[in-house]
Amino acid sequence: MLSGMIFNGFHKGIFSNETNFDNRYIKNEAAMKKFVNHSRGLGLKIVLTSGTYDMAHIGHARYFGEAKKHGDILIVGVDSDEKVRARKGPDRPVVPEAERLEMVCHLRPVDAVFLKHYKSPKWNLIKMVRPDVLIATKETYDKGQLQGLKKYCGKVVVLNPQATTSTSAKLRRLQIGMASKFEKTLLPKMMTAVEQALKEIKG
Repeated sequence: MLSGMIFNGFHKGIFSNETNFDNRYIKNEAAMKKFVNHSRGLGLKIVLTSGTYDMAHIGHARYFGEAKKHGDILIVGVDSDEKVRARKGPDRPVVPEAERLEMVCHLRPVDAVFLKHYKSPKWNLIKMVRPDVLIATKETYDKGQLQGLKKYCGKVVVLNPQATTSTSAKLRRLQIGMASKFEKTLLPKMMTAVEQALKEIKG
């Protein structure tokens, strides 16, 4: 089994079964480049994927498991809160970036995690890592983008969704459920209170 000893102290424990946030979260580009170069020096195949990973569900865990099968090292880019809001609206993400980063670090297939900032250049992490395999979903990139990405990657693999329910779908169900409860319980009480207030005003 690969272990932190191979890295001679660099991110000790990153390949063990330990789920250590400090070992797996790479905080800056210099450290990421060092990690990538060291991995390549050992002849390890690097896999990269990115996403929001808001409200973690089984699909995320399965996705990372499938991604890891394509290489030896799995690096995961996690979108910052600002980046998510710009793409998905002011109500997202539900879970803040600090928690999402830590959650991803605790998943066994993941070897290193990097925060993707809103103001970073386009495809910054991809160009930095130049992975042997880039893992994406059908929703992440269109056909033209996938073609353009090939010059920065050994190959691009598109995975199908690994669960029937996405985070967005879970949120929609929650919103519908809350709206339904509001309509059935709170709304009638509010209407009754309004009617009572109007009666009192009219004398």
